Amino acid sequence: MALDQSFVGRSYPPTEPYEVGREKIREFAEAVGDANPAYTDTEAAKALGHPEVIAPPTFVFSITFKAAGQVVADPQLGLDYSRVVHGDQKFAYSRPVRAGDRLTVTSTIEKIRSMAGNEVLDIRGEVHDQAGEHVVTAWTKLVARPAEEA
Repeated sequence: MALDQSFVGRSYPPTEPYEVGREKIREFAEAVGDANPAYTDTEAAKALGHPEVIAPPTFVFSITFKAAGQVVADPQLGLDYSRVVHGDQKFAYSRPVRAGDRLTVTSTIEKIRSMAGNEVLDIRGEVHDQAGEHVVTAWTKLVARPAEEA
């Protein structure tokens, strides 16, 4: 079943704040194998002009992907998540994510299209800090494979 095109432009409520912790940043940096000291050492981060340790650029994926779950779980959209693969991800930063940030994400459906029998869904996640300042925009592309015919 095709996704409902009338959902293009629909935004979902902001998520509850996610508090970014130093330990989460350190664990993520270790998991992706990035030894940049700005991710683990406050003094190294300050030497680069940051008030606190910063997160690797892809750290925010887990926050924005979870927020996109509101879109995925919307029964009216008609997305069968069991048929979905992650197609693409990109980010545009206003500033790095820092330890101590309390981030909220507002997800918006930017585009729905059919391509080679698949349904492609583009979701934009706008990430703001506790002061309401923009931190990053994340774009997630989900590809829903067609149901197999019996």
